[in-house]
Amino acid sequence: MILLSAIFVPVIGSFILPVIGKISERARNGLALCFVLVSLVGSSLLIPSVLAGNAVTFSRALPVGFNMVFTADSLAVFMAICSSLVGAVIVLFSFGYISHYENRNEYYLMVVLFLGAMMGIIFSANLICMFLFWEITAIASWRLIGFFRGKNDVLKADKAFLVTVFGALVMLLGFVLIAQQAGSFDLSVIKETFKASPVPDIAVLLILIGILTKSATLPFHTWLPDAGVAPSPVTALLHAAVLVKIGVYVFARLFIVTFTFSQMWHVIVPWIAASSALVSAGAALIDTDLKRIIAYSTVSQIAFIFLGLAIGGPLGVAGAMLYILMHGIAKGGLFLCAGIIEQNTHTKDITKMGGLVATMPVTAVAFLFCAFSVMGIPPFGGFFSKYMVMSSVFTSGQMALALTFLVGAFLTILYMFRLFNMIFMGDAQGAPAKEGSRVMVVSVAILGALSLLGGLYIIYPSNYVQIAVKQMLGM
Repeated sequence: MILLSAIFVPVIGSFILPVIGKISERARNGLALCFVLVSLVGSSLLIPSVLAGNAVTFSRALPVGFNMVFTADSLAVFMAICSSLVGAVIVLFSFGYISHYENRNEYYLMVVLFLGAMMGIIFSANLICMFLFWEITAIASWRLIGFFRGKNDVLKADKAFLVTVFGALVMLLGFVLIAQQAGSFDLSVIKETFKASPVPDIAVLLILIGILTKSATLPFHTWLPDAGVAPSPVTALLHAAVLVKIGVYVFARLFIVTFTFSQMWHVIVPWIAASSALVSAGAALIDTDLKRIIAYSTVSQIAFIFLGLAIGGPLGVAGAMLYILMHGIAKGGLFLCAGIIEQNTHTKDITKMGGLVATMPVTAVAFLFCAFSVMGIPPFGGFFSKYMVMSSVFTSGQMALALTFLVGAFLTILYMFRLFNMIFMGDAQGAPAKEGSRVMVVSVAILGALSLLGGLYIIYPSNYVQIAVKQMLGM
């Protein structure tokens, strides 16, 4: 019941929100947050069971020829907590940010449905179930990116939808190829089938195309910076908590936990990630649009997660998992800070900003803390995860790859400091701006504090991750 509640309370509850919103907006907002908290609390309650090695499973045969199977293991619970934690803060932030826009009822419906579908993907132990929830996130993100309904907004939303749905359909072909050999779409049966040999290369290629499109990795990355036309809570949701993390999660679920691919892909995937990291970091260094810069940063940092997972081994996988958590917290904070800045300066052009630290001190500190975590500055949370991923590459002996990612890490420091300096330091460029509403400032303060506390108390998530990795790798 806990497992099913974590998935279906937000999925089904989201459709109630527009009805409640007609009666009371405050009740709708509170209910939206409660639905997301059900996923967070429910996932947290599963921790003792999964750490003991007892996966929680629900299975129900359907008449259409496949099973509805959901499983909560250590990887799934970790990802569910990461997504619902940041998602809850984003919903809280929305109370202030969205309050004066139209389409508020649809907004909360799509955000909560989005998060519920993420829970469905995370806990799915059947490829068809996973695909169905994958497509629900595409529909929800399409409506959210086009929230403002302008011609340019709709075009950008359509672009994101077409790219990700194309990738999903290609991925489905890979799922079908694997199911034909295994005789089932259930991950447990597939794992047993491919226990002694890697899956066919063509199936790997098809699935990777779907994963890379969803994770906005080169060469399918351009839709993500364009999604900056959406409200800032939506971009935070896309970049930090849910959408782009779906790809890395499914990569871990399929290529690490369920089956393996040939050695060739252990070379190809890290170099795809390396190219993505460098190209996007270079774009972030020269762009002047606040949200596009942070979006390019997301593309670059996702590459580090792919690196850790593709290199494999306990250290690389553990570092990648911690990176998912720390990047989600920090990047969510950066986008929410960007939302406060944009609303109060009425521009996303960083060349027209400056001196905002005087009038937005809390936002400035939260932004800086989150930026430090993304840069990997100790003792912030991002330092430890990035260190573990890079250490795994050096340990593997791939020095050229390691040096490439070191350049990417250095570029991260450059564009983050450039961003902070142009927004908050120097002389004010326009009319004096002020802090956002109390609930918005509290939200960014929470994520800024978690970026620091995640590093100071890294031992707690690290202990969980170490156990999870051992279970994932069958150690």
